[in-house]
Amino acid sequence: MKVNTRPNIGIGQATLDPIGTVAEVNGPVVDVACTRLPPLHRALHVATDGKRYTLEVYRYLDRNCVRAIALQHTGGLQRGNPVFDSGAPLSVPVSSRCLGRLLDVLGDPLDGGNALDGDERRSILIAPTPLHETTSATGILETGIKVIDLLCPFAKGGKTGLFAGAGLGKTVLLTEFMHAVIMLHQGVSVFAGIGERIREGHELWHEMRKAGVMPQTVMVFGQMDESPGIRFRVGLTALTYAEYLRDTLGKEVLFLVDNVFRFVQAGSEISGLLGRMSATVGYQPTLLTEVAELQDRIASTTKGTITSVQAVYVPADDMTDPAVAAILSHLDTTVILTRAQAAKGLYPAIDPLRSSSRLMDPHILGERHYRVAQEVRHHLARYRELEDIIAMLGLEELSETDRRIVMRARKLQRYLTQPLHVTAEFTGIKGVTVPLEHTLRDCESFLAGGFDEIPEDRCYMRGTMAGETP
Repeated sequence: MKVNTRPNIGIGQATLDPIGTVAEVNGPVVDVACTRLPPLHRALHVATDGKRYTLEVYRYLDRNCVRAIALQHTGGLQRGNPVFDSGAPLSVPVSSRCLGRLLDVLGDPLDGGNALDGDERRSILIAPTPLHETTSATGILETGIKVIDLLCPFAKGGKTGLFAGAGLGKTVLLTEFMHAVIMLHQGVSVFAGIGERIREGHELWHEMRKAGVMPQTVMVFGQMDESPGIRFRVGLTALTYAEYLRDTLGKEVLFLVDNVFRFVQAGSEISGLLGRMSATVGYQPTLLTEVAELQDRIASTTKGTITSVQAVYVPADDMTDPAVAAILSHLDTTVILTRAQAAKGLYPAIDPLRSSSRLMDPHILGERHYRVAQEVRHHLARYRELEDIIAMLGLEELSETDRRIVMRARKLQRYLTQPLHVTAEFTGIKGVTVPLEHTLRDCESFLAGGFDEIPEDRCYMRGTMAGETP
């Protein structure tokens, strides 16, 4: 069987004789008494009563004992069970037939289908792509979502974070991006469900099949009720499949993660189980390193691109949380969803003033796009400044210029809402995809007063303004 290797991985051959025995089991923590110490992060196996357990080595306790985290529930493990060395870190089978499949952290099927067949396995802990082989983000990846393409465009081959509290639509937007990349760009998607609720994962799988995009999608799940070892590694498993598809198919790969915060939580659980002292706000002392290990693997090469969109839960809506700050530092585009937008019925509930993109530069976007985006942002910002005055004194107390800005800003707010394809079944409104050129043209008309006579409700939840007359 072929094994993909890179320097410093230490992949060898599995041993036939046990390297030790189970000494102690505490929940997902398994201490192994060894006759020969395996390397850190080596995968170990225990077979008992017809069940196979996989362990990952995390710590040396002394010269003859290691501490490992089990990737399955440990019910059934006993002291004295023989432990075998796999000869390699955790690895998964890779094949072009992974498309259309629902897999777990070890690459085993969760969809009831046959196991992936192929003669190649890849370690999920391979080193990042060498710097000389990577390429930088190039241009805009259009999503067909007006507010994103206009004000916080995605970088093709870059990383985007969707930051929001609970219930604001992160998963809905992720699903819509998956639909957009497959339909608009003929690419493939890899979805990593880290700590997903079983209900959500089941619904998403069936929605993808119903929408007809599953044949171009790989879904990898580590469910909420599983070991922290699984939730901590499932993102790397999904990323391994994304790298394989990038390198073999040469296609545009959309790598979606829901939710990176649960990856941090799993790392915090493992840190506590290993006996490490907590650091800032109770997070693990290795927080920055663990986030970097995941993010640095998301890279584009001359063979293909990986564009990442990551949902990030924001605890208590606090953007200064250490976990959120650690993730922010790696991103090209930040999309922030807020309860204030959702309360106004402005969906997707993206705050256009707090969201940002490093592509917001006239040399990258072009003079026209940059100018329109800045003017729209100025109108929305001025309206937000005047909201308290309007609430207290009324619109009539504003100057004529400010009244005009407020009127156009309110219409732009509603215009930037949009019915999505993935919510059509629930809302009864057919989803629309709006090309960037149409968005720019409509916004120019709003700013120039071309739609001043149109009621606000005619701007809400629609695609383009084509055919609208006062």
